[in-house]
Amino acid sequence: MEKIIENNQVTISGEMTSDFEFSHEVFGEGFYTAQMAIRRESGQKDRIPIMASERLVDVKRKWTGQSAEVSGQLRSYDRNEGERNRLELSVFARKMEIRGKGRKKIRSDENSVFLDGYVCKIPFYRKTPTGREITDLLLAVRMPYGKSVYIPCICWGRNARYAEGFELGQPVQVWGRIQSRDYQKRISDQEYEARVAYEVSASGLQMKKE
Repeated sequence: MEKIIENNQVTISGEMTSDFEFSHEVFGEGFYTAQMAIRRESGQKDRIPIMASERLVDVKRKWTGQSAEVSGQLRSYDRNEGERNRLELSVFARKMEIRGKGRKKIRSDENSVFLDGYVCKIPFYRKTPTGREITDLLLAVRMPYGKSVYIPCICWGRNARYAEGFELGQPVQVWGRIQSRDYQKRISDQEYEARVAYEVSASGLQMKKE
């Protein structure tokens, strides 16, 4: 079992909406992707991509329709799209299992994230047309293999005002949940493409002393 990474922890549960499909191979180890639907208290569902190693997860079994729980980390990579790169997020499954059939039904699935990293882009504060305050935050989280993953976070209300004052390089801890968001990408004057963005919706955050 892969070592727990304390500065990047994710626990999610929900309904698997696909089986695993092959993605790529690294040094003979196969990596596969699938999708999970995570129900919020409002009834809305977030569609979260899961990445798994064939060494850690039984990627050959039938997962579609199963209620599952995943623990692991948030990972990101840049997908090349012509002249620009697009940041892609997924949950890397360190452990994955089927939830018991006798489990008590609850209003929402589990969706929790903890990140300990540093601010790598100047925070962007804005207000929605209805006056709701939002700050976009990009967090770099160092990983054991010598690189960093870059996680977009959204802060609301009081947290938005707090995050607006963060400086580049500021060490920060964030708690929250992963959310998916549908949007339309303009690809020409008359053509749009439906896409999904993934980010962490912060429920709490704090600066760390260096």
